[in-house]
Amino acid sequence: MTLFEELEWRGMVSEVTDGVREALASERVTAYIGFDPTASSLHVGSLLTVMGLARLQRYGHTPIAIVGGGTGMIGDPSGKSQERNLLSSAQIDENVAGIRAQLTHFLDFDTAPNAARIINNADWLGTIDVISFLRDVGKHFTVNYMLAKDSVSRRIESEDGISYTEFSYLVLQAYDYLQLFDRHHCTLQMGGSDQWGNITAGIELIRKVRAKKAHGLVWPLLKTSSGTKFGKTEAGTVWLDPARTSQRDFYQFWLQTDDRDVINYLKYFTWLDRAEIETLERSITEDPAARLAQKTLAMEITKTVHGDAALKSVLDDASLRFGGAATAENLQQVAPVASIARERFAQGLTYSDLVVIAGLAKSKSEAGRLIDQGGVSINDVVVSDARGAVAESSALGGRFKVSKGRRNVAVVEITP
Repeated sequence: MTLFEELEWRGMVSEVTDGVREALASERVTAYIGFDPTASSLHVGSLLTVMGLARLQRYGHTPIAIVGGGTGMIGDPSGKSQERNLLSSAQIDENVAGIRAQLTHFLDFDTAPNAARIINNADWLGTIDVISFLRDVGKHFTVNYMLAKDSVSRRIESEDGISYTEFSYLVLQAYDYLQLFDRHHCTLQMGGSDQWGNITAGIELIRKVRAKKAHGLVWPLLKTSSGTKFGKTEAGTVWLDPARTSQRDFYQFWLQTDDRDVINYLKYFTWLDRAEIETLERSITEDPAARLAQKTLAMEITKTVHGDAALKSVLDDASLRFGGAATAENLQQVAPVASIARERFAQGLTYSDLVVIAGLAKSKSEAGRLIDQGGVSINDVVVSDARGAVAESSALGGRFKVSKGRRNVAVVEITP
């Protein structure tokens, strides 16, 4: 199977220029995708793009990740109804550094013969002067051509319109493609379907300026079967950075995937092959209650993004939350939410105190009511006396599993 065939069966081909299929089958192609540094972390909406580059590298082609330190100061109008807030150079630099670190989990930048590259387009956009740019690049784009692009026409029709700043974005990105073509013999740009206009603009610029052929390939924009935007929850965006979205919440996000979406997500976001995914697809109808496809999806993506140790931690956490017995060993695998100084036991630590420290009640009176109703257990043992003293010796490996009901669970550790 060629890379193009792989992308096709995974549903990752929406539009493509002539010759891409043949080039990917017969040549070692250098291709790039751009990442907008509007935050210091990528989110799950970026994962399809990241996996596109990773699959490219696995098939022997060379990936380039452009982190738009230059264009990021402008903002891409594609898919946006309003102009973005402009970021400072310092903010851009901080965001670029965060994205670089995350891409290393997916791409080999060091050892592979087709090692990936991370390039900041500020390297060339930050040095070019306005007159030279207008003379050498701008003259190749008619206003009529730019107005015909969806990313521009939709904004012009909107109430807020589009500024000259964002109007120029298409030309800047086309210039990126030309620079990569000249510097690295890059002949393919990939991305989401909202980037098609920007990609074809770059292809046209290369044709006009260098009389050479370049290519483009885009995949569909992701939406859930229910019509909501992919990657959004009630709590907000799901980030790859565990400081923004905990590894537990990241895992749970994938675990809650709708049956109608899970097979597509397995194709998009995992390395599982066709036979494995077809087996999981059958499990949805044969044993839907087991949710094997969702569990596999959550485990595979958590392992890819956060590593084996993080996956083990979230699985241990899930086991504790959904009926697993607390032991000293498995409590050590779960990140504690709070700590208690050892001296507190000598001062008199009550069960209601412990529930509040664990964050499962806002006050001792609320904790007391929960305990009186039989809704609290410590290390899987229901407690009935809110004022009862907690013994340090009852901890398991220096930690307590504190549960409110069946699913609200917290781990509290003892510190010196």
